[in-house]
Amino acid sequence: MKNLILGLIAASSFFVSDLGLESASAATMAYRQYYSNWSYRPQQSYYVRRYYYKPSVSYSSYNYHYCVYYPQTYSTQQRYSRYVYYYNPVRKVYWGRFDLEGKDGEQYSLLKEADQKENLDDIPEKAFPKPGKMPVIPESEDMVPIQPIDSKDLPDDSTLEDMPAAPKKP
Repeated sequence: MKNLILGLIAASSFFVSDLGLESASAATMAYRQYYSNWSYRPQQSYYVRRYYYKPSVSYSSYNYHYCVYYPQTYSTQQRYSRYVYYYNPVRKVYWGRFDLEGKDGEQYSLLKEADQKENLDDIPEKAFPKPGKMPVIPESEDMVPIQPIDSKDLPDDSTLEDMPAAPKKP
């Protein structure tokens, strides 16, 4: 059994080294950032998911920000449903948004620090600049951009009528 395991390790090492530096680097980068699944928050009427990232490839653990999506059906303001908003839980501010209808390279609006607020309603529409490229991974120095959200990966809100009501606060 030990020889079988050692043989598999050797074979996989040969295979990985045979892929070349570009492929190994791409594999490493794939795990540097990722998104969790969406979950619905009935009391706030939005979906949320975490965007996990490592500021550098050698970073030992993941940091995260929240991505918030208000479906058109449940949005109190129509303007919210076209975008996924990025929220920094450490600083407690929304810092930008992803345009689900934008073209490649014209999808992200990064707010100026002065316009970043804890409450989305406190950010006027005019504060969001014209969408551009995805910003770099937070806290990173190597200029690797955030992986954009796939607009086909939005939550399906067609089943929300079946969800139980949120418990009432005592």
